[in-house]
Order: sequence, then C-alpha cells, then structure tokens
Amino acid sequence: MEIVQTWTGRTACVLQAALRLTNEQFAEHLGISTRTIVRWHANPDLAPRTEMQQLLDTTYEKAGDAVRRRFGLLSRPAAEVAVTQAQALRVAIAVVLRGDEVLLVCRRGDDTLSWQFPAGMCKPGAAVASVAVQETHAETGVHCAVREELGSRVHPKTGVLASYVLCDYLAGEAANRDSVENTDVAWVPLASLTRFIPTENIYPPILSALEAA
Repeated sequence: MEIVQTWTGRTACVLQAALRLTNEQFAEHLGISTRTIVRWHANPDLAPRTEMQQLLDTTYEKAGDAVRRRFGLLSRPAAEVAVTQAQALRVAIAVVLRGDEVLLVCRRGDDTLSWQFPAGMCKPGAAVASVAVQETHAETGVHCAVREELGSRVHPKTGVLASYVLCDYLAGEAANRDSVENTDVAWVPLASLTRFIPTENIYPPILSALEAA
C-alpha cells in the first residue's frame, strides 16, 4: 500500500477520483463540508489541518485494494493534472448590500483567517444567481435577491472560475451557519470594506458597483 507522507489538496482530490465520488459524495463520506472539497480543488498545494490529515489517512487505509491501485495510478504527475483539469470548478459569489453595508464571512484557513463575500460551488448546469442566493442563506441565514450579474474571472489566487452577482438584502439576521468553514459573519460599512479585503483582491466591477450604490 502506497504511503502518503502529507496530504495536500491535490492528493485528497486524487483519493476522491480513486473512490469515484462527486464532491458532495466525498464530503459526505468524510463527514465534512462540501466547501472543504471545493477548497482542495481550488488550492492543490494546500495542506489540510492535522485532524483532516488523520481523517484522510483513515479513509485511504480503509479503502479496498482496487481503490488503492487506482490511487497509485492517478498519483502519477500527468494523471494528477488530468484529475485537476477534469474537475474544474465554478463558484458563485454574492455581494449583498443592505443600505450602506455589505455582507462578509470570515473563512478559516490552515493558520489564517480571511474575510470574503459569501460563495458557493456551482454544479454543472446550475444558474449562478440561484447558487449565490442559496449559498448566502446557507452560510449566513440572510435572504437576498439578485440585482445584477457583475461578470466572471479566473480568480488570481485560486485559479477557480468565479462569477459575481450584486444582491439586495431582503430579510434575516446574519449569523454563522457554517462553523466548520467560517468563524464569523458581519455587515461591514462600505467605507470600511478595504480594511477587511485588500483593494487588489476585489474584482474591479464590484468596486464600481459599490461606488454607484
């Protein structure tokens, strides 16, 4: 049996491919959030936290011989690239306005925290606007409606195809409803946004839309 010294996003995704599971199935199999699987695909060099390393060790060790053989074949460099390309991701990102405030979530990293707009993975064929609204409610408890689509880009840090929508607040108290991925949820004054997210990390059409708002 091949020994994995340190699991990364890349090798975790190879294990997923060897098990022949979708993102949702793999998340359920591990007992974690689908967003964690999304992060592994988006950041192949990311090393999961210690407890996740142990969980992946256990999953691999309990897998059958056929799965471990597939893992060995897929672990070859050329195959790893093919796995990553075959599971390219699209993420819907919601910029939710309430008066002169915008909704943010504070995401957990390996050793860091970062403030971001609510977001969720788009399944093939899913509408970006619908995913943005659904994931905002799932993460924060806030109901919103899409005002306009702001465009898409390949995210410069993650390499994921990111699609952005501007939304208006409808109802709901903001609360952290995904404590595995996030540590906090907050309404932030528009004038203070760049204190939470550096200007260079914000998609320019977002800044233009917020200035108009």
